[in-house]
Amino acid sequence: MLYDRDIREPLFDFLEETYGKIRILEEKMMGRSRADAVMVTADALYGIEIKSDADTYARLDRQVQDYDRYYDFNVAAVGTSHGLHIKEHVPDWWGIITVEEVAGQADFYLFRRPRPNPRVSMKRKVSILWRSELAHIQQTNALPRYRQKSKRFVQEKLLERVPHDTLQRQICRELFERDYTLMGKATE
Repeated sequence: MLYDRDIREPLFDFLEETYGKIRILEEKMMGRSRADAVMVTADALYGIEIKSDADTYARLDRQVQDYDRYYDFNVAAVGTSHGLHIKEHVPDWWGIITVEEVAGQADFYLFRRPRPNPRVSMKRKVSILWRSELAHIQQTNALPRYRQKSKRFVQEKLLERVPHDTLQRQICRELFERDYTLMGKATE
């Protein structure tokens, strides 16, 4: 039986081998749920839900709804006990990675590649950014600073004034470069 702790780090290695240069952000809040991991590439955000052999599907319906609001692609990484039935619990555009224990090691199989998520919201994605990251995007796009305005106001201005394909790449760049040593200052 594989537990989350047995799957997590080897899964991140597998994703790096599969996708190349990536950044993994763990345990990120999204709506009413928490993403087990978010994989950041140069041009997309991937929500990663890990279902170990010890997990159930009890919260998965709500989690799927939240993942689908925030991430360009979504993937369920599941233990052997879920391998046969996970496709009944996630939309067709979700990728599925199965994991089983082979010779004491986690062995991964890409059962289904993720497809673009038709329900993703740019507004939700931009809400992931810290204030300092928003400010950097403002500066990059030669937008006013809006120092006395709320974070939500700044997000709306970015959505209005920056082409979404440009904003997509900039969101990914900011998350790829996120520095958690600056967290106290960044979230102000």
